Amino acid sequence: MEPHLRAKGTNFYSIGLSYKKADVVTRGSFSITDEAKKNILKQAKKEGVESLLIMSTCNRTELHGFAQHPFQLIKLLCEHTHGTVEEFEKVAYVFKNSKAVKHLFRVGTGLDSQILGDFEIISQVKHGFKLAKQYTMINPFMERLVNAVIQASKRIKNETEISSGATSVSFASVQYIMQNVDAISTKKIVLFGTGKIGRNTCENLIKHTKNDHITLINRTKDKAEKIAGKFNLVVKDYANIQAEIKQTDVLVVATGAQNPTISKQLIHTRKPLLILDLSVPRNVSDDVLELPNVSLVHLDNLSQITDDTLAKRELQIPNAEKIIDEIVNDFNAWLETRKFAPTIKALKTKLTLIRDSEINQLRKKKGDFDANEAALVSDRIIHKITSQFANHLREEQHNSTDSIEFIQKVFQLQNL
Repeated sequence: MEPHLRAKGTNFYSIGLSYKKADVVTRGSFSITDEAKKNILKQAKKEGVESLLIMSTCNRTELHGFAQHPFQLIKLLCEHTHGTVEEFEKVAYVFKNSKAVKHLFRVGTGLDSQILGDFEIISQVKHGFKLAKQYTMINPFMERLVNAVIQASKRIKNETEISSGATSVSFASVQYIMQNVDAISTKKIVLFGTGKIGRNTCENLIKHTKNDHITLINRTKDKAEKIAGKFNLVVKDYANIQAEIKQTDVLVVATGAQNPTISKQLIHTRKPLLILDLSVPRNVSDDVLELPNVSLVHLDNLSQITDDTLAKRELQIPNAEKIIDEIVNDFNAWLETRKFAPTIKALKTKLTLIRDSEINQLRKKKGDFDANEAALVSDRIIHKITSQFANHLREEQHNSTDSIEFIQKVFQLQNL
């Protein structure tokens, strides 16, 4: 499958890096801020990139778009992050055309997630699509593709059990806490940060630990209060974070800062303290490990959790892939239709020109000639002829290029 609806000389690429080859530090270097996403889209537009979708999560950073060469997209990524081309090349992947399409399907449906079946990723696809659309960086190909990926995600969630148990990153963190902290319902838990992962972790903590005295801290207190109201939590000022850490047993850090927000200097407690850093880049400094009572767990550690739920999910992969194949085939069929649409349109124009010429001649020769009636009948004939050709091209997808060339040659459509 070669993507049509694109500028001549360009191809559809997916370039990026993920947890599979890039550790959390490297992923942090290539993390794209919201402001950087906007700047990438603006620059891409100036450079003639036709369509571009940006995704940056804790586990992956990817650009999906049209370019003459993938380096055009790699350059955009490196210019707007802290990563270099050399670093990127060590851990990167580049997919082209049909492989890029299949990759986006796997990512958007949770099959490529660090924790299999993590459906939080589809919201990132939607967010990237919405932002790109604001900057008019979505062409018909991309619009159809993203909608197809969303459709596949919904079907897999509804028709398979791959999402049963909801083992997202936030759920995995709660699972880890419950497995490593005794009597968790009686312990003091502090959640620092109100990003999406923080909110989901908060919800899972309440649901699974039965702990009803979780403290929420955020730099912007009104955001914390808004979320606390939903979950009935205690909110404390950011200025009190040191005192709160001193009393806590578990600290969950889910801030979105570019530099560490928690370091050794903030910790003044001798009782066991478990810290979970759910942020990319890392928001907890490694110097906390110099304290003998502190345990630190990063996102990458959480991905190593394997349980019965994940084993059951793996059995659902063939069912999920079958759904993806169905929708990819539909997408490819649509692409093929778009491929020959200009030819069918030109054929219709040519037949209409022939029809108009004949009607004009008959009108001159016969005074009582009903031109309107003739036009109506011939329109129906033209529609049937063009539909017949369209059906042939649809059925002969593998040889459609040869058929298109033949139709263009026979009806001399090259100049239409």
